[in-house]
Amino acid sequence: MGCAMGIGRFVYTPVLPFMAEAIPLTASQAGWIASANFLGYLLGALATSFRIPGLPKLWLLGALIASAVTTGAVGLSSSVEIIAALRFFGGVASAFALVFASSQVLEGLAQAKRSSLSWVHFAGVGIGIALSSQVILLPVGWAGMWFASGLTALLGVVAVALMVPARPAAVPVAAAKPAGARNGALIRLAISYGLFGFGYVITATFLISIVREAANLRAFEPVAWLAVGLAAAPSVLIWVTIGRRIGLERAYAVSCAVEAVGVLCSLWNATAGILLSAVLLGGTFVGITALGLQAARAETTGDPRRALGLMTTAFSVGQIIGPSFAGHLRDATGSFALPTIFAALALLAATGLTFRRAAASAG
Repeated sequence: MGCAMGIGRFVYTPVLPFMAEAIPLTASQAGWIASANFLGYLLGALATSFRIPGLPKLWLLGALIASAVTTGAVGLSSSVEIIAALRFFGGVASAFALVFASSQVLEGLAQAKRSSLSWVHFAGVGIGIALSSQVILLPVGWAGMWFASGLTALLGVVAVALMVPARPAAVPVAAAKPAGARNGALIRLAISYGLFGFGYVITATFLISIVREAANLRAFEPVAWLAVGLAAAPSVLIWVTIGRRIGLERAYAVSCAVEAVGVLCSLWNATAGILLSAVLLGGTFVGITALGLQAARAETTGDPRRALGLMTTAFSVGQIIGPSFAGHLRDATGSFALPTIFAALALLAATGLTFRRAAASAG
């Protein structure tokens, strides 16, 4: 998770300002590249919903290698089209790695009756983000930063190859049940999930670019993204625990509201504002992802794949639209203020859609 998601997907954020200045890139082009990665992730996630023959470990290692190679290869070209293509294929690889890693780890934990430790697996996203934040301290230029990131991810593949068993233990499969769902509730939740994807990804893509635009904050760049990663690492444990206490949908709604505050804090042109934005963003987005999928599962009976597929699709569409929308708006207005406000409004709308239902259910 650290290699494919923390580095493979999110190293783009800290390296982006250096790329934008050197190539150069407009905010619209930067957003288009980010959207290409998220489109690849969507198509990769959809592809894994089909039965794929072969050993899961080989698919996992292949996906991790592909993620590392496409990450490092970004440093070989200044062409926007080639970079976007590499990020697209990197998105496909990250989706495959996520699915095959999660299936093996979560099945193994279930066998050991230690499912409560699943948060450790998802903490890899935050650890990878924290590691990727330090790449900008290397005096190697933007291309060298991509090479270093790809090499780091490739070294991680070696660790995975040594630790993951060749054949995971067989897991008993329950008899299939007819799938059912409370359609109205599930559709509202999916819309909310799409709004969350749109809202979080704008700040997650451009946070370091926002910092770079403020001369008084430039020295804080590596610390800001490090704070996102460190806050993300325990976030699933924190929010799932809260969800057990107050209900999944209510916890989901609250976490979206907290993230909206964090997004708006990025407009506060001070170290405290950026630090608060980074902590609130990192401390919510992985947790919200987990809560949303768990809430969707709770809305269904029998096989949940259709519900989870709907949620993944909605989330991915939001992610695809967000960076391009924000980039074009930044170029049109000369500031990230308006895209940030739209991101916060989307998160508040996601809050409203789910909190109202959670309150009605509690009543």
